[in-house]
Amino acid sequence: MELVVLLKQVPDLAEELEIDPSGTDLARDWLSLVTSEWDEYALEEALQLRDLVGGAVTCLALDTGSVDEMLATCLARGADRVLKVGSFDRPPDSHTAAKAFAAALRGLPHDLVLTGVQAIDDLDGQVGPLVATELDLPHVSVVTHISIGADGKTATAHQEYAGGLVAEFELDLPAVLGVQTSREAPRYAPVSRVRQLLKTAEIGALEVSVPADGGLVIESMAVPEASGHAEMIEGDAAAVADRIAAILRERGLVKGGA
Repeated sequence: MELVVLLKQVPDLAEELEIDPSGTDLARDWLSLVTSEWDEYALEEALQLRDLVGGAVTCLALDTGSVDEMLATCLARGADRVLKVGSFDRPPDSHTAAKAFAAALRGLPHDLVLTGVQAIDDLDGQVGPLVATELDLPHVSVVTHISIGADGKTATAHQEYAGGLVAEFELDLPAVLGVQTSREAPRYAPVSRVRQLLKTAEIGALEVSVPADGGLVIESMAVPEASGHAEMIEGDAAAVADRIAAILRERGLVKGGA
């Protein structure tokens, strides 16, 4: 079973983010990047499936100049092979990313392609569906469980809906799945092992040709402005209750009362 995981780096939200002078991008000189949380779930699920049915896990990341450590971490977690795709001055939009990944996949064996359901810097969840469209493959997103058929030619995926509902889909392989969570928490990669692999591991590279037209164009970015603030109510229980009742009356949510 050839399992391929598509990975993306995203800004570390533990750090304060700033907008660059152009007003169309984040200031990236000192920006800390981490692997997208949902992509980590996709990698863990791929590793779990490989351990169950055999095969190999290959990780792909678009080369934006800073993905070596992320790919070395994938190796430390158990991936069999890692590859950088293309060469980009800045992280591309979902449409360009999908075209680049699809171009790479056309030259690689793949039975099941896994990627995170979305990323914090786009939240549109379109890379998986767009890759599937480019390759004319079946796709299911918001996946919470994956199993491989006994013949190795089908997969079953559970898709999560609002209200606790879950649908079960059977797909012919190859297929593309957008992973919401994995059956186990992503495994830890020792820092010492990652540093060793950065020096010794072979991180391959794939050149791809991606059309420059189309895709998302960011015209402006701005820091959200605070439109209000919370009122901290102090006092004993009676005073707090009186103040809550007064606020509800002021806003027209209740009538009457002293």
